[in-house]
Amino acid sequence: MTTAFRRVIFIAMIAAIWEVTSKLSGLPSFMFPSLAQVFETLVNGLISGQITAAIGKSMGRIMLGFLIAIIVGLILGYFIWRYKLVEDTLGFVVTALQSIPSIVWFPLAIIWFGLNDFSILFIVTIGATWTMTVNATSGFKNVPPLYQRVAKTYGSTGFHFVRTVILPASIPQIISGLRIAWAFSWRALMAGELLGGGGGLGQLLEMGRSLGQMDLVISVMIMIAVIGTIVDNVVFSRIERNVQMKWGVHS
Repeated sequence: MTTAFRRVIFIAMIAAIWEVTSKLSGLPSFMFPSLAQVFETLVNGLISGQITAAIGKSMGRIMLGFLIAIIVGLILGYFIWRYKLVEDTLGFVVTALQSIPSIVWFPLAIIWFGLNDFSILFIVTIGATWTMTVNATSGFKNVPPLYQRVAKTYGSTGFHFVRTVILPASIPQIISGLRIAWAFSWRALMAGELLGGGGGLGQLLEMGRSLGQMDLVISVMIMIAVIGTIVDNVVFSRIERNVQMKWGVHS
């Protein structure tokens, strides 16, 4: 029995339990909709463009915020690895900031930027930056000293040394950091859109709640889960597997 088949069977069991429970619960359909009602709403939302437009808005925000977080995280990680003073000061602060949920920054973001796209983009970026910084620092520190000595013996210094030795050798750790950082930024995005509006899947969730349309709420939740699963299991898993095969960690 393959993994995919097991997953399909398990999801089918959950769907059957949900359908039976919704019929026997005695709750009105707007509180506990059947799966048929949920999927009808999901299909109609995709066809009408309501859900697809929200997906486009959310993906645009997270791509921009995630890209900024990667760049900032790699730069901060380099300086923390390279300079002891920065490690003892900024490194300590980054570790502390990583423990703060990104949504906690939202009140400050509203005060600084207003209730708009900038505040949502800010918490999305914050959600991934500290994790990316910590993983990049760890990756740089774990580069085997032998690689560094050999490269320096052959005259590699400065940017050439970082580009040809440090970055390639730390790629496996950085990929793992990207995967974790994406999960944090995706959650931060949903929370920000849910509270801040401005369109997107999170705002669609809030609209469904305010209108009492639980079928819409669950439809959006399904899309959030599907997108997160695709990115994690298709994009990052494939990249991670290719890197592991290249480095001889995974056959």
